[in-house]
Amino acid sequence: MAVQLTGQAAPVRRVSAQHFVRLKLRVMGNNFRGQGWRVALFLGGVLVGLWFAASGFFLFAAPGLADTDRYALMVASLGGALLVLGWLLLPLVFFGVDETLDPARFALLPLPRRTLVTGLFAAALISVPVVAVLLAVCGLVLTAGVLGGWSAAVVELVGVLAGLLLCVAASRAVTSAFATMLRSRRVRDLAAVLLAVTAALLGPLQVFGLAALRETDWTRLTGFAEVVGWTPFGAPWTAGIDVAQGRAWAAPVKLLITALALGALLLWWSRSLESAMVGAATAGPAPTTRGVAGGAVAQLFPRAAGWARRDRFGALVARECRYWWRDARRRANLITIAVVGIFVPAMVNLGGAGFALDDEGGLAAVDGTASPVVVSLSMLFVGVIASVTLANQFGFDGSAYAAHLVAGVPGRLELRARYAAFSVYVLPMLTVVAVAIPLVLGEPSWIAMTAGSLVAAYGAGLAVTGFVSVLGAYSLPESSNPFALNTGAGMAKGALSMLAMLAAGVAGVPVVLAAALLGDAWLWLGLPFGAAYGVAAALLGSYLAGDVLDRRQPELLATVTPRR
Repeated sequence: MAVQLTGQAAPVRRVSAQHFVRLKLRVMGNNFRGQGWRVALFLGGVLVGLWFAASGFFLFAAPGLADTDRYALMVASLGGALLVLGWLLLPLVFFGVDETLDPARFALLPLPRRTLVTGLFAAALISVPVVAVLLAVCGLVLTAGVLGGWSAAVVELVGVLAGLLLCVAASRAVTSAFATMLRSRRVRDLAAVLLAVTAALLGPLQVFGLAALRETDWTRLTGFAEVVGWTPFGAPWTAGIDVAQGRAWAAPVKLLITALALGALLLWWSRSLESAMVGAATAGPAPTTRGVAGGAVAQLFPRAAGWARRDRFGALVARECRYWWRDARRRANLITIAVVGIFVPAMVNLGGAGFALDDEGGLAAVDGTASPVVVSLSMLFVGVIASVTLANQFGFDGSAYAAHLVAGVPGRLELRARYAAFSVYVLPMLTVVAVAIPLVLGEPSWIAMTAGSLVAAYGAGLAVTGFVSVLGAYSLPESSNPFALNTGAGMAKGALSMLAMLAAGVAGVPVVLAAALLGDAWLWLGLPFGAAYGVAAALLGSYLAGDVLDRRQPELLATVTPRR
């Protein structure tokens, strides 16, 4: 049968944001197919999001429900600013960013940058957090409507929609830029220093803020709220409130501020997104080849693992040490440990009340003074947070874990080597915390106690995370963004971290009890007891969890292998 050629090319369909949204929904559906645990985690995330949405709605709607505009501007401005800050910071340190549509997969397609950014931005709006925040900020629409009528409600609706777009754009822009920075070795050290300095300032600022709030008249915050309302952090949320309070001229100006900030963020994101797709992180000049003492084997061992013996254990330690230093995902977790290690002890020990044993053997509050019990509690939290980083340690490997399975690496040896390599970087951080906090408190005799509490909590956490990482692992996307997560993995990461923290906290309770019961004797017994307890717990955990790993290696590999 002859085929008639018309000589006309088939029409080319223009790619729009709708195609990205449909693609994301289809990818999400494929990821859920046959994965009951992913569906359960997604539904759990929906329920948690609805709970936060309801709580936020009533908080933002409180001035309207009370029919008073006294605190309406302050609630809208400061509450909205906290939302924007949350979208900026939480993806960096905890939940990660949903990368269902990995931008790197579009690198070879002839898509204009504007089309790519618009499509990815539209797809980013299809998520549980976005819907939850939208429902929560509808409380501001109710407040504006009650106080100023339908015109104020319409302006506030436009404002909260613009504010929501601002939150998503800020989150994407910051995480994309931060990911690019972490891949660049030239700025890696500078980034770590800047983050450490920023974290060091958080404690004093928090102490100053709490001290000021205790004696501050809340009505005086109105002036501060007005200033924040003229910044991109608060402008979109206060436009309708201004209309309700008779300042209609301010609404278009604030919406213009929001639009300019949104455009700047999208432009920033497009620049960092393009560099991430083409791998434009500057690697610097190629290093010169120099001879290494010890031969070719010594070259495989980085300086951090130079102490390790040249056998299977040493090879695994060297591999993990190298990955923890070079992999952007792992470096991001190390920076998080440094931030939490400085922030939490400063917040607890310098900004609040302490506790001591009363005459009846109970805990009594002691205002303005630190105590060994509170210091041990804060060290327990820091040690647990440090160990929880390994809750998905096999997810970092992905399909590369197949090499361990083929080589027949014993589970106990695998976990001990991973613990040792991770401790090479974490223990120096914990040592700085253990020394710095007692010196800042003016109690240098507490250094041994804080060090022992940290090691005990860290070792107990390693024992728990060994089981969690084997039984609760999940895959990570093959993305250049160290904060990227698969659909539903944000809930998985949060639930896994909470479970590991709770179990590790329970395992570290004997340290706190010893600090409460032994009194001054704990100041000297803390280091030997804590070190012995932590090392014994880590070894026991690797021994028991190693047996579980030996039985579950094929299932673990299938779990951590990314689905294409």
